[in-house]
Amino acid sequence: MTTEPAATTEPSALDPAEKVDLWRQRFFEAQAAAEEFVLGEHGEEGLTAWIQANSRITAKLLQAQRPAGVSATDHFMTRLQRQLMLYDSAVTSEPRPSGTVLRNADCGILRYRKRAARAGVVLTFSSPCSYCQELNTAIAARYVEPEVTVSCEQAGDGCTWRAEPAQAEGEDAAGSPHRGRAGD
Repeated sequence: MTTEPAATTEPSALDPAEKVDLWRQRFFEAQAAAEEFVLGEHGEEGLTAWIQANSRITAKLLQAQRPAGVSATDHFMTRLQRQLMLYDSAVTSEPRPSGTVLRNADCGILRYRKRAARAGVVLTFSSPCSYCQELNTAIAARYVEPEVTVSCEQAGDGCTWRAEPAQAEGEDAAGSPHRGRAGD
């Protein structure tokens, strides 16, 4: 009596949409675990330090990756737009003589996290918005040209980012302005 070897089945290849969803999920899991660890071990001060380290590292990477002939501000705003588009955000960019306005009418990151919460995932933050805004304005402060102000305004399930010439002393900017490059 001979026994047949157990049949092995190779998993089928993922289609491109499945790959994107899996990468989003893995990134989300890693980010959530890191946030939970930093907050649990070091509290809010640890999260602030994490944002500063992350902004320093990202600004250096952006400096190394900036295409020739592209301003740091345009490079930053394009990166931010592409990041939002990874999550299928309803985002548009409006170049204007006074600067660039990036409108995120329906944030895919926020939508993704709400869906994860409904599926039982315990979230570190009730909303990712303040973290996203603080991190990206810290990156901008280290990276964009010193004469540019980058700010963000929350709007429902989205936000509006602006990269505009810095305002003169005493003028009030919308959102939370971050001017020029911050020290490392």
